Amino acid sequence: MIVLASQSPRRAEILRNAGIAFTVRVAEVDETPLEAERPGPYVRRLAEAKARAIGAAPEEIVLAADTTVVAAGEILAKPVDAADARRMLRLLSNRRHEVLTGVCLRRGEEMIRDHATTAVWFGPLGAEEIEAYVASGEPMDKAGAYAIQGLASRFVERIEGCYFNVMGLPVSMVWRHLREMGSTGRE
Repeated sequence: MIVLASQSPRRAEILRNAGIAFTVRVAEVDETPLEAERPGPYVRRLAEAKARAIGAAPEEIVLAADTTVVAAGEILAKPVDAADARRMLRLLSNRRHEVLTGVCLRRGEEMIRDHATTAVWFGPLGAEEIEAYVASGEPMDKAGAYAIQGLASRFVERIEGCYFNVMGLPVSMVWRHLREMGSTGRE
């Protein structure tokens, strides 16, 4: 059995749509970046911390993930308030940024850690567009203050890499690692 260490509806949807059976057990960890921590090590560290925070039977595989957005060298986690969401969206406007998702699969002491990176290009965003998007409430629980599968889809000019990574779970990577651990994803 796969145990998803996340309450993210997007991660659950991605797994369901891929035909991967799972149950949910939520892990709470401090997501504060360490001083001078780079984005890749940051998302891998958080995914591992979440995987370790979940109790699991010996045969269960815990799947944990953490997603962040990086623009102009800054890690953009979830906005703390509407003003922070506006700031992030202004930073993303008319530029390329990266979305990184760290993944950790753990069965007992066996562990696989990895991360995926997807480049995303936003078109220019006007102040009124940003204000309307923030007022929708959608940015408030999303890394980088946007949901590619939601209203923000209209801001995205192109992506390079895994679309599902931008949603929060690089499902093809997860599937590959589940097979490496001998799981069919249907247990």
